[in-house]
Amino acid sequence: MAIHQNLLGDVPPTHLPEEPEPRELLASGTPATEVAAKFPASSLPWALLADESFEAGDPVASYAYARTGYHRGLDALRRNGWKGHGPVPWEHEPNRGFLRALHALARAAQAIGETEEYERCSDFLRDSSPTAAQTLG
Repeated sequence: MAIHQNLLGDVPPTHLPEEPEPRELLASGTPATEVAAKFPASSLPWALLADESFEAGDPVASYAYARTGYHRGLDALRRNGWKGHGPVPWEHEPNRGFLRALHALARAAQAIGETEEYERCSDFLRDSSPTAAQTLG
């Protein structure tokens, strides 16, 4: 009889640290460009810039902003113990900037015809947080 068991155990979720300053500035109406310049390591303003560009009909700028937010988020995830896989829960508010940037990158990639990147990012989003994929999709 074969027993199928994950000997490594479940991968714990990654929770990024709170970033109150960028969120407070954005909530107060400070333009995302100013927040990104003041807090360039934060994914959230880059994700918002990606959304603004996409809504304005500029998927190439959206792609560039989203890629910046995505890579800044990857850096933060790695600094907080992420090993390249495992849950990044949407329910943890500080994770949302990264997840939004990842979604925006997939959306912009699809818009410019970069199918492989769209599929990779879409899969990554679903694997990281099914809730984020459903909420943002």
